[in-house]
Amino acid sequence: MMIILNTLIFTATFILMEVLAWFSHKYILHGVLWSVHKSHHSPRHGWFELNDVVSLLYGIVAAPLIYYGVQLEHWMLWVGIGITVYGVVYFIFHDIIIHRRIKIKYRFQHPYIKRLIRAHKIHHKHQEKEDSEAFGFLYAAKKYEQTMKRGVTIER
Repeated sequence: MMIILNTLIFTATFILMEVLAWFSHKYILHGVLWSVHKSHHSPRHGWFELNDVVSLLYGIVAAPLIYYGVQLEHWMLWVGIGITVYGVVYFIFHDIIIHRRIKIKYRFQHPYIKRLIRAHKIHHKHQEKEDSEAFGFLYAAKKYEQTMKRGVTIER
């Protein structure tokens, strides 16, 4: 029974992290923390940008949850692991696949990944905090999908 409960806690945390990431991206990073986040919308000089500090905040929350969850054999362990796994998946999708901060030559063909990339490119079309759209990281609405019809790309 504990395995099921822990799996549910982990899964709910992972999903809620996408909701929290969307909300904080739209209302906090493109709001009061724009001075930090604007580094992500500007050309990067070097490997790091000021916006990377935001990811550390999630680690600061996850680390004590994991530590005390292990010490106390408590459900907070699974919340901490959910936050951490979301962070790893975010890094893979956002920093490696979309922004290519680690150079890979593979060209993704899966419709889901192509939709994520397209939504993120549309998000970055605006260099200022206003007028942006597509604030999610692991979810992109169907409207960002491109379809092929007789060899012609059709925008949705």
